[in-house]
Amino acid sequence: MRAVLETRRKAAVVRVKELEAELERVRTDLADAEEVLRRRVIGLEQYLEALAEEETPAEVTVVSRRRPVGPRRAVPHRENAAGAEDLSVDYQAVMAAAADAGADGLGARRAAVVLGWDSASASRVEGARARLKRLVEVKPGRFTLPASEQPQDADAVGRPGGGS
Repeated sequence: MRAVLETRRKAAVVRVKELEAELERVRTDLADAEEVLRRRVIGLEQYLEALAEEETPAEVTVVSRRRPVGPRRAVPHRENAAGAEDLSVDYQAVMAAAADAGADGLGARRAAVVLGWDSASASRVEGARARLKRLVEVKPGRFTLPASEQPQDADAVGRPGGGS
């Protein structure tokens, strides 16, 4: 009986080692796949930014003497934007979500979800928070449209936010 139990124990040890090796391989594959996904998301964002820049009207050309640091999202200055429809699609979505949130305000994690980003990723949540900083912070971590720009009826969409 002892020999049978010892054989089963050895078989179990071998199986555990096989599964641990497979788990390590799967973890490595997962890390590789996440890196590919991260790069593709960045590529898609850059592509969408380029499209947004192509769609901006040609007569609203502002010449800047500063050199661009890197890829930037095309967000018109407040004085050049007549309404939310002049903003990029991402900012329009954030503006609509802030209008829907009302006086309670919109959190960065919810904004990341609205933007279609992974809300579990700290960098994505901080990116959403950076976009929200263009709105008014009503209490720590909660952002809303300025009071003067709150929608008056259900069909209204907020105007670009001022603030910080």
